[in-house]
Amino acid sequence: MKIRAAVLEQSGLRTPYAETKPLRVQQVDLAPPGPGEVLVRIVAAGICHSDLSVVDGVRPRPLPMVIGHESAGIVEEVGPQVHDLAKGDHVVSVFVASCGHCLPCAEGRPALCEPGALAGTAGTLLGAARRLSRNGEPINHHSGISSFAEYATVSRRSLIKVTPDIELEDAALFGCAVLTGVGAAVNSARVQLGSTVAVIGMGGVGLASLLGALAAGAQRVIAIDTVDSKLVSARALGATDTFNANSEGVVEAIRDLTNGGVEIVLEMAGAASALELGYRITRRGGQLVTAGLPSPRAIFPIPATSLVAEEKTIRGSYMGSGVPLRDLPRYIELYRRGRLPVDRLVTHRLPLDDINLGMDRLREGTAIRQIVTM
Repeated sequence: MKIRAAVLEQSGLRTPYAETKPLRVQQVDLAPPGPGEVLVRIVAAGICHSDLSVVDGVRPRPLPMVIGHESAGIVEEVGPQVHDLAKGDHVVSVFVASCGHCLPCAEGRPALCEPGALAGTAGTLLGAARRLSRNGEPINHHSGISSFAEYATVSRRSLIKVTPDIELEDAALFGCAVLTGVGAAVNSARVQLGSTVAVIGMGGVGLASLLGALAAGAQRVIAIDTVDSKLVSARALGATDTFNANSEGVVEAIRDLTNGGVEIVLEMAGAASALELGYRITRRGGQLVTAGLPSPRAIFPIPATSLVAEEKTIRGSYMGSGVPLRDLPRYIELYRRGRLPVDRLVTHRLPLDDINLGMDRLREGTAIRQIVTM
């Protein structure tokens, strides 16, 4: 079938992207679903820093590629061997397709699925297929989803079924921002009642982790960013304290506020400097959890002896250390009850044709979560 999609032809172009247009909305061919695959009509897709990092060239991917990995839509057709979804079902995409058979999957860690990681890097679906093409030449998939498009053919293992009572524009956020941010707080860091938490980076994932920490019962949640308007948003969502990371003496101020340092620090900015700040404000015996994705060339230096002498813990968190089939229904139920107001993360809605403008807003820090509607 013929569909409109945003195709990335070349990464690393000069900005603003609204002028250079690295993403070209054009007609491409989409093949029907094969065994274990599903055709989804995309209703809404969120713009994430992981998308921007591909456009910037910070995280190289095989091109050309239809990018986008955070979305929600409606099932149009199922392929052979798919028996638990049907036309008309509402689904949320998950950016790591889990095979269910490799060692990480068997250990209950589907975010680390080995075939899923290989497929994501290669630009294919979980079964190694490419269903996108143009003039007979294949186009790569982004994270097995490619959701900046009217339709997507994806692996069944990239989808979570959701009930139709939640708006799909809100549901889209659960596939990345919520799964990653809330999961980092409740699965990776295991925030508990009365915890003191700091979150560095008030983008969509960072604000979602702030909401997750509050929902888990954190007593104090400190928001840190370099953009003051984002700190205002964090206050509105429940942050008890806010700090601009560029302020003079910010480390000492936070350590004084928390009597020696923060119990749990969640780094969501995706920069080595943010990791360093997070480590410096972590208290003795505390933990630093990072879900940010800096450049693969970035180095995070730490005083080695402090790991032992201060018993600090540093932990990575990918896809919120989550089990999507378990976690997404829980998060959605908390959203229904008003305890995870993730719809308040959305600052802009835009059509697919404005996708480059959306990337510019994200780069400039003038947007938190933007929703592309098809």
